[in-house]
Amino acid sequence: MTDIEIADQATLEPINKIAESIGLDDDQIEQYGKYKAKISLPVAEKPGKKHKLVLVTSINPTPAGEGKSTILVGLGDALNQLNHQTIIAMREPSMGPVFGIKGGATGGGYSQVIPMEDINLHFTGDLHALTSANNTLAALIDNYVMRGNELDLDPRRIIWKRVEDVNDRALRNVITGLGGIMQGVPRQTGFDITAASELMAILCLSTDLMDLKKRISRIVVGYTYDREPVTVGQLGFEDAITILLKDAIKPNLVQTLDHTPAIVHGGPFANIAHGCNSILATQTALKLADYTVTEAGFGADLGAEKFLDIKRPVLGKNPDAIVIVATVRALEYNGGASLDEIKEEQLPALEKGIANLNRHIKNMQRYGLPVVVAINHFINDTDAEVKFIEDNCKRLGVNVVVADSWAKGGKGTQDLAKEVVRLADQKSDFKPLYDASDSIEEKVNTIAKTIYGAKEVLFSKKAKKQLKQFAKLGWNDLPVCIAKTQYSFTDDQTQLGAPTDFTFHIREFVPKLGAGFIVALSGNMMTMPGLSKTPAAVNMSIDAQGRIKGLF
Repeated sequence: MTDIEIADQATLEPINKIAESIGLDDDQIEQYGKYKAKISLPVAEKPGKKHKLVLVTSINPTPAGEGKSTILVGLGDALNQLNHQTIIAMREPSMGPVFGIKGGATGGGYSQVIPMEDINLHFTGDLHALTSANNTLAALIDNYVMRGNELDLDPRRIIWKRVEDVNDRALRNVITGLGGIMQGVPRQTGFDITAASELMAILCLSTDLMDLKKRISRIVVGYTYDREPVTVGQLGFEDAITILLKDAIKPNLVQTLDHTPAIVHGGPFANIAHGCNSILATQTALKLADYTVTEAGFGADLGAEKFLDIKRPVLGKNPDAIVIVATVRALEYNGGASLDEIKEEQLPALEKGIANLNRHIKNMQRYGLPVVVAINHFINDTDAEVKFIEDNCKRLGVNVVVADSWAKGGKGTQDLAKEVVRLADQKSDFKPLYDASDSIEEKVNTIAKTIYGAKEVLFSKKAKKQLKQFAKLGWNDLPVCIAKTQYSFTDDQTQLGAPTDFTFHIREFVPKLGAGFIVALSGNMMTMPGLSKTPAAVNMSIDAQGRIKGLF
């Protein structure tokens, strides 16, 4: 059966019963139908909880598949089955990937978060609220420029873009304000995807509603004719935008197929944003559970690095254990095997491709945190392939656990759960990757050379100019969020495995002071993805009863 067919056969518990299982009564949730709810804030900490945090990440994604979300859900179910009270904290899917190349983002098989189709589509409206808030701000900025422009905001230097929650390459570059004097001031701009917006990052990094408003007020929307930054606070728009997000900031409560509570909230991409679910979702889970299992987007070079260097300082909690998800077939693909070849044993390709996993392991160990490798099981994996991975990881001081989360759910993930509990009880000595006092240039070099394996970083003429400007403006103390391809350690998506001695290219920077970081755009990375030749949307269908097929 497909994922959605399995989900359709599930028996769901009423969401108030799920809330009750983690100590929340009816007055502490706002129901969206029978099986979804928002959690009212603030949430008081339940006494006697262990507050253990488990971070699930992976190797670089490939067309062969990794199954990070599937392992995440299976692990949460397994921990609860073993009487370790657990809450899962995940990101909300964007309709861009859902209707594009990736499909749904709620796990798979018998390790899913449900109601699957609701979560993958409109859910509780968070993505729509963010889109509306973002574009309201854009409209207010354009109106300000047209009607007086007291601060002398230069239309040529407005950096705030509109957004849409779909992959729409035609909107990457647009001209607004055409059609006459009453249509506004013509200027060149463009659209980003909602998941890459600064408002999404702000929502995910805010600690409460007033922190959200403060962060929105710090957003740099552009520069004056004298090249001085202009913020939302200077324009006086922060309250209006916050009002549009007053409900979106509340975390969403759902459940897994095995009725494990799951908080699904916020959905930034790790390749073009910081790739972690909201601070409030993770904090809420930590307050209510012994174990919180959360994720970071794409490979550990992106999501996990950004979790540890951007989200962790705001969260105020280090992960107690890190799970790196890999598949035999993905490692063989990294070693040069084709998608057809990986259906059979490919030990030479595995031997070459395992370098990708090894770099991720060493990167996570560099932070001083305990690590386990989870092999997401496929039916054609051979004993020899698994043993090769086990022997390889043993030399790095890391255990390997085979997990069958897709076919067996939590029951197929219990060995991994036992190892995670063991690791989480160990003492660790966290070591940050860089100091906040380092310059932006130094931070980029540290990430690129230490995490990616680059030999050098080449900054464009524009990027060099921005570095001087940002230092003058006092922005050097902010962390750096590098936007790069998820498929490679390099800025070239075709370079698989673990390349070395390469040059990493930074073309420009984008200040996101509300989010609290500087985005460094590498290579030809786009903040508005495009659709593939045959997007997932064309394989979807709906019948007269409203049953959906093709949503993976």
